[in-house]
Amino acid sequence: MPMKIKYLAVSLALIAASISNANADRLVIKGSDTLGAKLVPQLAEQFKAQHSGTTFDIAAEGSTTGIAAIIDGTAEIGMSSRRAKSSEVGAAAAKGKHMKPTIVAFDGIAVIVNSANPIKSLTKKQVEQIFAGDVTDWSAVGGSGGKISIYTRNTSSGTYSDFKELAMKKRDYAPGSQKMAGNEQIAAEVGKNPNGVGYVGMAYTKAGGIKAMPIDGAVPSTKSVQAHTYPYWRPTFYYTDGDPAGLAKAFVDFTVGPGGQRIVAQVGFVPIK
Repeated sequence: MPMKIKYLAVSLALIAASISNANADRLVIKGSDTLGAKLVPQLAEQFKAQHSGTTFDIAAEGSTTGIAAIIDGTAEIGMSSRRAKSSEVGAAAAKGKHMKPTIVAFDGIAVIVNSANPIKSLTKKQVEQIFAGDVTDWSAVGGSGGKISIYTRNTSSGTYSDFKELAMKKRDYAPGSQKMAGNEQIAAEVGKNPNGVGYVGMAYTKAGGIKAMPIDGAVPSTKSVQAHTYPYWRPTFYYTDGDPAGLAKAFVDFTVGPGGQRIVAQVGFVPIK
């Protein structure tokens, strides 16, 4: 082998080795905004402090995108606030992938209104009527009047489909409802609009200008979610292709371990133990 080609071969091998080393310490996580806007970045920071040289690539664009990323192999962990559908499990199997869920935290979907709204509580029936569009004015549910403005998540969101299931008997949202990209956006819009109503994960209820409604007397809290007395509680998940390995396994283990679950509680989710 001529000298020049030999050197080229050696340097290409070194480049390849350095790329694979870089990838070995880089974890790609995609999916749920509920998990990915606050909780997972904080878990990642803590994990990095204990595993120097680790980098994270976190994209929080909705649970559907996290599940799709596991199916097409573009992420090691898919964050999801809902269970994978049978069609998604089937699509994964067709590509030789096994969708494995790990419950990482519990959550309560809070119904939020503007702080200036005099309304004190809602029933499950009223929540269904508001979001499905049967009721369009606050006076119909004991408020002081004003056309109700509904803010929902977009269709790639697990919270969008979970709320339909938990609160609306799977009915469609009212035609005039406005779709938002994330929990923080819904909280911001409701905080600006005295007639606004929306829903967010428990970790997003501390935003300014909003209040979480008791539903049939139960407020979303660690206690009410653990006891299942709050009606809109749910598990949240990491999805992996089969049992996680390497860095993905280390991060899943950290999340469900004592250190990770302390962060789960601090951020406003409900620990799994």
